[in-house]
Amino acid sequence: MQYTEIDNTWYKLSLIAGHAKRDSNKQFTSLAHLLNVEYLEDCFNSLNRNKAKGVDNVSWKDYGKNLKENLEVLFTKLKSGKYKPLPSRRVYIPKGDTTTRPLGISALENKIVERGLTWILERIYEQDFLDSSYGFRPKRNGHQALKAINDLITFQPVNHIVEADIKGFFDNVSHERLMCFLQIRIKDKAILRLISKFLKAGYIDDGILVKTEAGTPQGSILSPLLANIFLHYVLDVWFEEMVKPNVKGYCEIVRYADDFICVVQYEKDAVRIEKGLHNRFNKFGLELHSAKSRKISFGRFERRNSKNQNRKANTFDFLGITHYCDVSRKGSFKVGRKTSRKKFKAKCKEMNEWLKGVRNVAKTKEWWEQLKSKLRGHFYYYGVSENYVGIDRFYKQTIRMVKKWMNRRSQKRKMNWTGFTEYLKHYPLPKPKIYHDFYMSLDTVS
Repeated sequence: MQYTEIDNTWYKLSLIAGHAKRDSNKQFTSLAHLLNVEYLEDCFNSLNRNKAKGVDNVSWKDYGKNLKENLEVLFTKLKSGKYKPLPSRRVYIPKGDTTTRPLGISALENKIVERGLTWILERIYEQDFLDSSYGFRPKRNGHQALKAINDLITFQPVNHIVEADIKGFFDNVSHERLMCFLQIRIKDKAILRLISKFLKAGYIDDGILVKTEAGTPQGSILSPLLANIFLHYVLDVWFEEMVKPNVKGYCEIVRYADDFICVVQYEKDAVRIEKGLHNRFNKFGLELHSAKSRKISFGRFERRNSKNQNRKANTFDFLGITHYCDVSRKGSFKVGRKTSRKKFKAKCKEMNEWLKGVRNVAKTKEWWEQLKSKLRGHFYYYGVSENYVGIDRFYKQTIRMVKKWMNRRSQKRKMNWTGFTEYLKHYPLPKPKIYHDFYMSLDTVS
């Protein structure tokens, strides 16, 4: 059977995945040649066409006007080793009430090459990554991680939780150690040099070029995979090979990107794991937040123990959901869930600011569809088993905010609740709905 060059690229990628799966010690020496023009065109076509522009000020549409010529030039630079990634454009997005999170917006050609590298590396490392890792992986998502936590606490002898928060993880990843980890599997010097160039490309912040000696920039296409590779060796493999064989009872880990939870049977094991995590991350130049990392009792005996000890039952947050110990209608133990207070407050504030800003700049029928989309998005993420009250509360709060801001558009006659209820009958908004049932199979990827 004959393959075209584009088919051959994808065929080779499937072969690479097969080799990586069959031989966990295999090292790959020839990968850079896969970044050919046809493959780069696939990478270009996969990009989000409406993303913000980087420092090059080139949009997806602009680049596509002379796509073949642009890709030929890009390919030539890659092949000769002269390609140099542009620094990203740094922006800051709100994180909570007072803090912000830095994001790097890549130039268009950076995105194309990053996509190509990500697809190549995924074929190798998806064979290595453990089942405990859920973040930024094909066919895996946060809802599967939440279900995994539910199942572990419900069906395994779990009595303790170890929470850990890595301080500034994406800004502090050691380039040197990351490159060492990559060289366990990758021996293609051209690919390694290219990845190193991306790590050291830096960013433009308020017109000033800032060089990066550590970290993987949040917002880039390649960054999540590099972070997963780093944490695979630092955390996942260590936990599997060093922690689990050396504890007396049951323990397991669930990780989504740099957020992770350890479930543990015995308190002494939990104490050792907590101490071990601090030592492990310190060894690789990272630090756990002392205030956000802790060991708590949690599980089927927690409600009884907290009552006997005259204290509140412990809870923990993971991926925006607060987990607490609850009982079913039949009196058996179950994990309760609700939108975390911090996330609920932030989402209400975000919705309020959006309604306040949009009400006078567009007609209601123009922004009503956006409002429906925002509500559906909220229900889809937070609509998990046990959290109907949380999403219903957000729906009712949104309804109140919509009425308030619609009545402040002008000096026209205001709508009372009767009138607004009639309005909603004619122009209904999405109602709260549980999209993710953790008591059924969650094989279908959202």
